[in-house]
Amino acid sequence: MAVQALTADAFDETITGNDIVVIDFWAPWCGPCKSFAPVFEAVADENPDVAFVKVNTDEEGALAQHFGIRSIPTMMIFREQVIVFQQPGALPRGAVTDIVEQVRKLDMAEVKRAAKPFDPSADDQQA
Repeated sequence: MAVQALTADAFDETITGNDIVVIDFWAPWCGPCKSFAPVFEAVADENPDVAFVKVNTDEEGALAQHFGIRSIPTMMIFREQVIVFQQPGALPRGAVTDIVEQVRKLDMAEVKRAAKPFDPSADDQQA
């Protein structure tokens, strides 16, 4: 699946409609974001069953603020509507690939015992 732009309007549907969603919070003026983009796209191409999306923080500031994004790029991963990974900084391709594989292997029953699932109707969702 090709990398898609993610807007606030499509956010809930994207998170609830996919088992794994990998998000790149970025901005067009950000040098590290530009260098991370090909890495993100390459890993997306290797994982067509995973939703890889990009949030332009200049255009979708409310989403960035909602998740407390203070540094870009920041990669965030949801699995079964739970945030299971969040890290700022441009990561190397091998690290992104490894993180996606680790997310696939998570015991989500155990994770859900310790985390609150994403609820699109709730106002208090925080990373």
